[in-house]
Amino acid sequence: MREIELYDTTLRDGSQAEGINFSVYDKLQIVRKLDELGIHYIEGGWPGSNPKDIAFFQEIKRVSLRKANIVAFGSTRRARVRVEEDHNIRLLLEAETPAVAIFGKSWTLHVREALKTSLEENLRMIHDSVSYLTQAGREVIYDAEHFFDGFKADPEYALKTLQAAWDAGAKVLVLCDTNGGTLPFEIEEIFTQVWDFFASHKSVRLGIHAHNDSGVAVANSLVAVRMGASHVQGTMNGYGERCGNANLCTIIPNLKLKMNLHPLSDESLQKLFEVSHFVSEIANMRHDDYQPYVGRSAFAHKGGIHASAILRHPATYEHVPPETVGNQRRILVSEQAGRSNLIYRAKEMGITLDAQDPRVVALTQKIKEAENAGYQFEGADASFEILLREALGEMIKSFELDGFRVIVEKRGGKETTTEATIKVKIDREVVHTAAEGDGPVHALDNALRKALETVYPALKNIRLSDYKVRVLSEKEGTAARIRVLIQSTDGEKTWGTVGVSTDIIEASWEALADSLQYGLWRAKRKEKE
Repeated sequence: MREIELYDTTLRDGSQAEGINFSVYDKLQIVRKLDELGIHYIEGGWPGSNPKDIAFFQEIKRVSLRKANIVAFGSTRRARVRVEEDHNIRLLLEAETPAVAIFGKSWTLHVREALKTSLEENLRMIHDSVSYLTQAGREVIYDAEHFFDGFKADPEYALKTLQAAWDAGAKVLVLCDTNGGTLPFEIEEIFTQVWDFFASHKSVRLGIHAHNDSGVAVANSLVAVRMGASHVQGTMNGYGERCGNANLCTIIPNLKLKMNLHPLSDESLQKLFEVSHFVSEIANMRHDDYQPYVGRSAFAHKGGIHASAILRHPATYEHVPPETVGNQRRILVSEQAGRSNLIYRAKEMGITLDAQDPRVVALTQKIKEAENAGYQFEGADASFEILLREALGEMIKSFELDGFRVIVEKRGGKETTTEATIKVKIDREVVHTAAEGDGPVHALDNALRKALETVYPALKNIRLSDYKVRVLSEKEGTAARIRVLIQSTDGEKTWGTVGVSTDIIEASWEALADSLQYGLWRAKRKEKE
């Protein structure tokens, strides 16, 4: 069986999408998730382009990964510069990744107009760069930028650029549809001619890197694999510049479930839904409900004939079982389906529920009402578990809010100051504290901790690791509903909480309070074990 390498470039190419800006911490979180999924190569960024990527490559050295190879991305040496003196090439080596990806020009237009150099010098730039990095002990992935456009303009020269990279020691030659204008039948025709060119080189490996400007990036990637490509590049959820990159969340299940190629194990494929939604939350992007395989609506069925048939035999209206990619079937008009989802989620937490339990029925309705109001629990597992356990009668909350006040003050040209005053009830005692902070949420966090830490010392181990705000009803302007997602950690586990309100401070408080409630509950459970 042919092996297919999966190469994820969400952290570099994906981050070029409008509206996405990953922090170093965001990138580290995504790397861990992609590694859990089983991605073979994760492109971390371009160490020569910005300080953030340089910091990422320093931090990732401390992260232990199970399978993935981290890749540093860059370009060939500059024209008329010795490769050992090229600044970007040096930074690629300093990133100390096991693999590097470098792109070179395949299109004569780019060589003459963008690089302002000769066609012969461009071939030397490709050969020198790949050879130098290979001799330095790096596995080199060569991205033939604008290859398909270059091939259409001058096939002989485009093939020479591939030859230069292969002769210099590249592990794989990746044919890039950088402008996204190539159609599937053209991919097939050009791949055939490339294979013919390398007919005497039996060990040559080809890859594909497709953009979605013509809406066929996934199709182009699958056709390339069918034509012999063994290396596929893309991004989670298809994020990327302009119209995006080829969507790995669609490519991976198509390869495995439709083409009988197995880049991931069955168990890993079941994590795809979770990873897709995790990345969209970290990117602070609204997840596409209608995305194939991993969208919430991908296996959603409304009433009437469809719902009736699907309950008798799922294959009547589902091309694959949703469980294979970690998704769930949803019968939108059926209350029973809502309970089934709840029971499934509870089982993942080690809680066995009876569908006929009136508490389950009530909680199902409560969750539906909450989601209608803007709550979303995919990235807020802790808020969901609090709802569930309280519905079952468990005492999970360690404190109750009696009230809070936040004052933001700015006078003259001085910096803004923020102070939060809070009253909370711990058992039967009311504790009243105040604290300053860098903004309303930080001040509330400080005041709440000040009230709780003397009673709950475990709170010192709990810290906020991420805070995101999303506007739910943009047309309402400043009166719009706001969803706040907070991620917290105690050093062993990370959990998410959610708050929704037309008041950003109230939404933040709700997510913040749930975060600390859950962390304290975890600490109590550990003490009893």
